[in-house]
Amino acid sequence: MKRIILLLRTAIFFLLLSTAIPASAYNKPFPRKVHRILFLGNSITYAGQYVTDIEAWFVTHYPKKQYEFINVGLPSETVSGLSEEGHADGRFPRPDLHERLARVLAATKPDLVFASYGMNDGIYQSFDEGRFEKFKEGMTWLHNEIVNAGIPIIHLTPPVFDEKNGGHVGYSEVLDRYSEWLIGQQDAAKWKVADVHFPMKKFLEDHRKADAAFAFAKDGVHPDALGHWVMAKQILLYLGEKNVADIESIEEAVAVQQNGKEILRLISQRQQMMKDAWLTATKHTRPEMNEGLPIEQAQEKAAATGKEIKALLSGKRL
Repeated sequence: MKRIILLLRTAIFFLLLSTAIPASAYNKPFPRKVHRILFLGNSITYAGQYVTDIEAWFVTHYPKKQYEFINVGLPSETVSGLSEEGHADGRFPRPDLHERLARVLAATKPDLVFASYGMNDGIYQSFDEGRFEKFKEGMTWLHNEIVNAGIPIIHLTPPVFDEKNGGHVGYSEVLDRYSEWLIGQQDAAKWKVADVHFPMKKFLEDHRKADAAFAFAKDGVHPDALGHWVMAKQILLYLGEKNVADIESIEEAVAVQQNGKEILRLISQRQQMMKDAWLTATKHTRPEMNEGLPIEQAQEKAAATGKEIKALLSGKRL
C-alpha cells in the first residue's frame, strides 16, 4: 500500500511539473550555433513589433537560451531596386537593399537571417511582368548573397495589402503573385520560406465578414499590433512553436512568466533603441531617419536592460 501511495505521489508531482513548464521549453528552436538573428525588411520590419513579439516569445519561453534579435528594417526599401516617380513627394527615391547589404552583414555578423520584402517592390501599381522580374532577380540576389556568406536565410512572404484602406486597386493581387512565387521557391530552389501573407489575408477576410470595418492597417500597408502578432505567430509556427497556435496576443504569450508584461516592455524599449543604432552604424543612406546612438553605447545600455530582464525572469520585481 505504501508503495502504491508513493507511486501516486510521484505521478502527481511530475504531472504538476509538466503543467508548470511550457512544453516548448524542451524544444530547440534554433540550431545550437545560432545566437545572432537578423531581420531585413522595409518599414513594417522597421516598425518592428513582430520582431519584438518574436524576441519576447523566446525570452519568456526559453529563459535559459541566449539570442540576440537584430532589426535593420529600413522604411521605403525594396530589393527590386525600383522606385516610383514622386516617391516621398519627390524628396528621395526608395532605398535599395543592394546598396547596404554588405555593410549590414559585416557589422552584425548574423547566424540566421529573416528577410521580408515585396510590399514596396511592386511600387503600388498593377501587375507588370517587368517589375515582377526585378523582384525575382532581387530576391534571388539576396538569397545567394546570404547563402554564399555561409548564413542560413528564411524568406518571409510580404504582409497582406488592404485595398479597402490603401487604394491602389489590384495591388493585393500583385502581392498574392509575389507570395506564390516565393512559396514556390521551396520546391523549385529549396529555399526556406515562412508564409505570413496568406494567413494574414485569411484572417482579414474572415474578420471582415463579421465586422466590415475590421482592418489591420489604416493605410492598407502598415499593420497594427494585432497584424504584427499575426505575422509573429506565423513565423513562430514555422519554427515549430506549436504552443503559439491558440494564443491571441503577445500579452497572453508572455503571461507564461510572472513578470511577462514588464519583460515585454523592456524588450520593446531595447528594440526601439537598437534598431536606430544599427541603422546608423551600418550607414544607411535614407534621409529623414532617426539618428541612433553610437553602437557601443547602445550595446552597453542593451546589456543593462538584459540584466533587468534576467532579474524579472527569476521572479524578482524591479
